[in-house]
Amino acid sequence: MEYAVECKNLTHYYGKRLIYENMSFNIKKGSIFGLLGKNGTGKTTTINILNGYLKPKSGQCLIFGEDSQKLSPQTKANVGFLMEGHIQYNFMNISQIEKFYAQFYPKWNNAPYWELMSLLKVLPEQKLSSMSCGQRSQVALGLILAQDPDLMILDDYSMGLDPGYRRLFIDYLTEYTKGRDKTIFITSHIIQDLEGFVDDIVILDYKNVLLSSTIDDFKNNFRRFRFILTNKSHQKIEKDATITNFEIIKNNIFIYSFSDINKVRTYLQSKNISVKDLEEIPMTLEDAFIGLTGKY
Repeated sequence: MEYAVECKNLTHYYGKRLIYENMSFNIKKGSIFGLLGKNGTGKTTTINILNGYLKPKSGQCLIFGEDSQKLSPQTKANVGFLMEGHIQYNFMNISQIEKFYAQFYPKWNNAPYWELMSLLKVLPEQKLSSMSCGQRSQVALGLILAQDPDLMILDDYSMGLDPGYRRLFIDYLTEYTKGRDKTIFITSHIIQDLEGFVDDIVILDYKNVLLSSTIDDFKNNFRRFRFILTNKSHQKIEKDATITNFEIIKNNIFIYSFSDINKVRTYLQSKNISVKDLEEIPMTLEDAFIGLTGKY
């Protein structure tokens, strides 16, 4: 197995606050990888370590086999990076910024950039300062695609974007990666956008990794069940090896589990929890994410 990214035993603090300890994951070459988690779990921290902006307390990240703290110019030119907030040189117009970036990347191909600008219906002399957040995000994406990198790192690309621009972003990335052995490392707070797009995910909890899985395995094996209590036995419901999470809404109980309905039924009976109308409820990726991490 060849990896575009390898993170090994990362530990990082901000002051005395532990972000995570001994976190490890790999990203296969040619895959689309999603790093998910609630605010403050370390997604942007991880990306900043990958880009060499932060040095971890301990551990190491490799990009194409090189230490992320000591990347060669050749490897840096082979990584496209979109920062949270789509920061660009707002005093430039879209023609100037394309020419500016082209000087730094040996594989520069401006065709995807100008195709996106055409879809946005912007003129070459239009300044970035006059554009909406959504338009600037597409300028940033166009510049990354023109670099023709083998690895794209996209930190919360969806910030400030309406549904149309988010869909355009994902559609373009999907077409870009088809049959080209490109790797994408993406974070987003809009979980539903990643359904049907990412191949593998890591879900961060506070201080550690909660789940590392293919997206298909997570969706197929993590389940939500609903039932009605027929007695006051809800005090016996708690998180354990069978129940990953649960919610109580009056007499309706929702539980999340990696077990099937038969195992859940047997488990509830073993706890003397009397229920009726036990059923499995389908979930979206966002439902499953919230079921695993909790609403709060």
